[in-house]
Amino acid sequence: MRIAEIKLDARDHLKGAWGKGVLLTLLYFLISVVFATTVEITISGGYNNWINQDVTPISVDIFNFIYYLLLIPLTVGMAWFYISLVRAENPSISQVFTIYTAGNTVWKVLGTTIMISIFTFLWSLLLLIPGIIKALAYSQSLNLLRDNSDLGVFEAITESRRRMKGYKWKYFLLNLSFIGWAILGILTLGIGYLWLSPYVAASNAAFYKNIIADKETI
Repeated sequence: MRIAEIKLDARDHLKGAWGKGVLLTLLYFLISVVFATTVEITISGGYNNWINQDVTPISVDIFNFIYYLLLIPLTVGMAWFYISLVRAENPSISQVFTIYTAGNTVWKVLGTTIMISIFTFLWSLLLLIPGIIKALAYSQSLNLLRDNSDLGVFEAITESRRRMKGYKWKYFLLNLSFIGWAILGILTLGIGYLWLSPYVAASNAAFYKNIIADKETI
């Protein structure tokens, strides 16, 4: 399947759902940036202290680490939202938060994300290129967990690596193809990202649906 066809599939399923995508992007921005920054300012003792501090207080570092972990399920939930969207399942925005109450799944999501970060970092110590290649190889791990809840953390990573053989370059080019839109988003002071983010997420979901999900039987 060509990249143009993957993106067309994404746009087709975004028809009538752009509002959800924009709202979801805005909601994520408010939670991950605005709320987090507000808490950092409060912990730092006010805006002036926060903006002028030479060394980040340990309390801020601890908050950022914990908040990063708490945001992982939300980030994954958004990716899963778009998988439901491109499968014409008409997902609701509230669906992205259900992962927090999904029992063992939330721990698998956290564990998989952490292990992917560690593996990618270790490969990147060799050179940047091996790190990028491995990141592409592991990219479908969390999506596979969505469809195969019986998979363990390392099984999902291994399965992603196996299914991405021969498709890493295509996935890289798919995401690279949005660079022009990304530049335009910067020129619009970030407003364009309200539409670009859903487009990219839906395209990645379409890639998973059309190429990876049913590629092989586990």
